[in-house]
Amino acid sequence: MRVTDDLVVLRPQGLYCPPGDFYIDPWRPVARALITHAHADHARSGHAHYLCADEARHVMRARLGAVSMQTLAWGERLQIGSASVSFHPAGHVLGSAQIRIELSGQIWVVTGDYKLAPDSSCRGFEPVHCHTLVTESTFGLPVYRWQAPDRIFHQILDWWRTSAREGRPCLLFAYSLGKAQRLIAGLHEAAGGDLPGPLRCHTAAEAINRAYRASGVALPEVETWRGTGQDRLLPGMLAIAPPALEGQARQGRTDEASLGLASGWMRVRGARRRRALDRGFVLSDHADWTGLNTAIEASGAQRVIVTHGFESVMVRHLRERGLEASSFATEFGDERDEQPALPGAS
Repeated sequence: MRVTDDLVVLRPQGLYCPPGDFYIDPWRPVARALITHAHADHARSGHAHYLCADEARHVMRARLGAVSMQTLAWGERLQIGSASVSFHPAGHVLGSAQIRIELSGQIWVVTGDYKLAPDSSCRGFEPVHCHTLVTESTFGLPVYRWQAPDRIFHQILDWWRTSAREGRPCLLFAYSLGKAQRLIAGLHEAAGGDLPGPLRCHTAAEAINRAYRASGVALPEVETWRGTGQDRLLPGMLAIAPPALEGQARQGRTDEASLGLASGWMRVRGARRRRALDRGFVLSDHADWTGLNTAIEASGAQRVIVTHGFESVMVRHLRERGLEASSFATEFGDERDEQPALPGAS
């Protein structure tokens, strides 16, 4: 293992840049943390100082409160120690960034989470050329290949219309940062503004909705839904709620609602059935197998370090392609992190 020339190494606190003396998305408190995006497994509380993309400023505040935070415009370079750093769009959620590190002509990029699919609620992924790429692999198996997002939005609309005709509401579980906003925007666009019924969003996502609008995202206004037992779901209504409510809703069958989940994990046969859902929609804010390979190739990197997900499969595949590949054992999660403990979930 290289020690002296690596710009990113693994320490107990997280991914560490020795020449800059900073960490990237650390999972234990550190003096200086560079944050790729505001999801809880990447942007944790307790660090002395945070640095993120300026576009992430409002969602970071919504998640972490009044922390010591500095922001950079896209592509703006900052010298930290002997390393030059900059942030570049990752396309995962609003303000999600790849972090570029340069020293003595060597360029490393840490992707954080990313996707290549179009998303009107956040800036799209932009390839960054580098020598070494540290990439996620949440869906790093060939089985994970996504359909066009617009097709998924129309599937959700069809489910909603059918439920409305049957006199039932729909409860759609989705991560409250990124996925909920993508659904709100995408459903309005796919329906041409003519939704099958009232659209509601759980209060857990409302602060994030406000942060998106404060950041300049033209997110349609929706009324809030306060949650199971507090606010009835009416026939023909669709409510977007965090997966943390899934267990409660499964047991109580909230107002006889039809239950759905928007997640890349719905791609695997049987996942919907095991979770007692009426519908599963394959919509992910991570790159699929094709997207991961496309992004790696576009980076031009000859060395790739794979993090959270199906690391061993991706490493073997990249080595077969002639690249130098290895992995980091990180403590990052995925879009199930807002859920309570569920059978088969970790």
